[in-house]
Amino acid sequence: MTTIIDARLLTREDYAGFEPIYTDFKECAIDEYKFELPPVEYKDFINALEKDLLKCIVLYENSVPVAFLIYTTSISEAIELNIIHSYKMENIQERSKYLIKEFMRQTQSERFEKVVCYPMLGSQKNLINEIALFGFKFIGIVVLRFMMFNTSSRDILEMEEVPPIPEGYRVEEWNDEYYGYAVDIIKEAFEKSADALFDPRFKTDAGVRDILTKVTQNVYAEFLPQASSVLIYEDEPVGICLMNLTGDSIGNIPLFGIKKAHQGKGLAKHLLQKSMRKMIDMTDRGERPITEVNTTTETNNFQALNMYRNIGFKEDYNYPQSYLPIKK
Repeated sequence: MTTIIDARLLTREDYAGFEPIYTDFKECAIDEYKFELPPVEYKDFINALEKDLLKCIVLYENSVPVAFLIYTTSISEAIELNIIHSYKMENIQERSKYLIKEFMRQTQSERFEKVVCYPMLGSQKNLINEIALFGFKFIGIVVLRFMMFNTSSRDILEMEEVPPIPEGYRVEEWNDEYYGYAVDIIKEAFEKSADALFDPRFKTDAGVRDILTKVTQNVYAEFLPQASSVLIYEDEPVGICLMNLTGDSIGNIPLFGIKKAHQGKGLAKHLLQKSMRKMIDMTDRGERPITEVNTTTETNNFQALNMYRNIGFKEDYNYPQSYLPIKK
């Protein structure tokens, strides 16, 4: 029997038939795709589609939905490919080719102005060959975690000897008055980094302001100004380590950078230690039920990896961060 294959955007007429495959994805999102929190309920997913916050391409085999791809063009200056899923994980390599091909067709005009980024979390890393066929490039990303109730992590933090902070420097908590300085710090620290390859906002003042505003205004997660540290040199901010909280219990470091003139002096450890000790204090006092703090860096950024290890972070897993440069 010939299989009739069709890939197209999900429409209202197909909402009811699509729910079982979305439920299948929801049930395996944490184990298979390393989601920190469960995906939204189906009604909320549909609501996001209706508001055009997300787009969903569905693959049909003989009119039965068997796989899908979700992406968005509305959150940042990049086209963000969020997930590729096949029902029961069946035949995902072959099915992904049809989905990506339709995704490339649907985003053809936007790709003249926007980079495509796709964090290939969990088992999605198995699609790397299929993604590469469409011109995607890759950066290795490692996820590190500091587990709040792991005594070895705390012991490492407490035993780490950090030299006294150099004269002229001090570390303070975040204050909204530092916003303008933080924009300059982030742009200088990130504009030539690997992050800028898949998030071009880091290359412009307006883009950095968008990122920083969304971090500090609770768009991505709850911002924790009391646990966010700012490095001051002669009364001017020159470095930041920001903290936020997802789902009331998972801490994350969304932005961490120091101006180039102040790098190489061991100052990053002072920032990180200050923030981590505040997160521990908030946990121990019962202010927040924080279970972990996580962060990411490139797999070949050995200086950052060693710093995190020395503070008590441990590598959990790595994944390919794929991106497709702007179409020329």
